[in-house]
Amino acid sequence: MQFTDSQITRYSRQMILSEVGGKGQKKLQDAKVLVIGAGGLGSPSALYLAAAGIGTLGLTDGDVVDLSNLQRQILHTTDRIGIPKVESGGQLLAALNPETNLQLYPEHVSKDNIMPLLEQYDIILDGSDNFSTRFLINDACFFAKKTLISGSIFRFEGQLATIKPHEGFPCYRCLYPEPPPAGLVPNCQEAGVLGVLAGTIGVLQANEAIKEILGLGETLADRLLLYDALDMTFRKVKRPKAPTCPLCGPQPTITELGEDYEVSCSL
Repeated sequence: MQFTDSQITRYSRQMILSEVGGKGQKKLQDAKVLVIGAGGLGSPSALYLAAAGIGTLGLTDGDVVDLSNLQRQILHTTDRIGIPKVESGGQLLAALNPETNLQLYPEHVSKDNIMPLLEQYDIILDGSDNFSTRFLINDACFFAKKTLISGSIFRFEGQLATIKPHEGFPCYRCLYPEPPPAGLVPNCQEAGVLGVLAGTIGVLQANEAIKEILGLGETLADRLLLYDALDMTFRKVKRPKAPTCPLCGPQPTITELGEDYEVSCSL
């Protein structure tokens, strides 16, 4: 493998790590990662993935930049209010690392477009902020046999999990079999969220993706990482496979993407 002098200088601080080296950097260069959502979670995730040298980085979001986004969505700036988030985010990512092959999709994921999208990538990061989209992404990644890094935030708390049932680990529905009824859980506009919390969980999503690509460390595929920003505590809880899981269980009742995925809130 050969790297240019510029690449060696750019990635030197991680290539010097024996666990990464040139071989690991080549794995990052060859990797294809899709970030779903260019908001609070997707912003730090995409920035650190581009900085690390991910070769192909996809970013999908159907929203435009709003003033209320800027408290936590660090891909965007005040002068980009009103333009598509993927366009805004693409400008910053390209400036950070022009060697990254950016693929921008100015659309929300849906049951109609998600499968062809996932086929182009190795690892998927879920940066959505609603249960319906999380279930859609989980189900689609299950059928596409793609590794999913799922993050979520609410007020002062965050969660993180790596989901890869195609390797024998539990899926998202093993933990939450069905989305909660509409109106039961407050959305982000009603409940609020601490801006830096999005940065914490988003960066951890990028970290888990890089670990998966490099084959390093302990997986979160059978654990749920819980973070409390007020107490500044992390804890991991076991996340076993559910024998009655409707998706990845031995007698699944979900055998294809359904019609019940409705977007309820955008981060």
